Amino acid sequence: MISTIIICFIFTFFPAASYVILGISQCRSKEPVGFWAGRKPPSKESVADIAAYNKKHGIMFILYGAGIVPAVMFSVIMIEMTDVALWICVAIAETVGGLLLMIRYHQYLERKYVIQQTDKP
Repeated sequence: MISTIIICFIFTFFPAASYVILGISQCRSKEPVGFWAGRKPPSKESVADIAAYNKKHGIMFILYGAGIVPAVMFSVIMIEMTDVALWICVAIAETVGGLLLMIRYHQYLERKYVIQQTDKP
């Protein structure tokens, strides 16, 4: 049981730590930050309040990373105690549900802080 918990902790700690580090770097960034891989973040001119935009994106990633380890560890401990694999749904709900919430929150932040450019003929 202890070895399973240690292995699960190691395999979830490093990805979770990378999300926390990403969130901290986004909070401190002076340039607008991005959310989607392969897509450029908005330009400086199109973001109404860069500091608030970056801080909210950073906090979002920090909270997501901080929630991964407890959810997975809780699931692993409960599986070991009860022999019911259904507890893994807690970890899945946190990771998948958290990603879906992050996407919605990113869309909200885009609507709130990014000024949409209109092309005038």
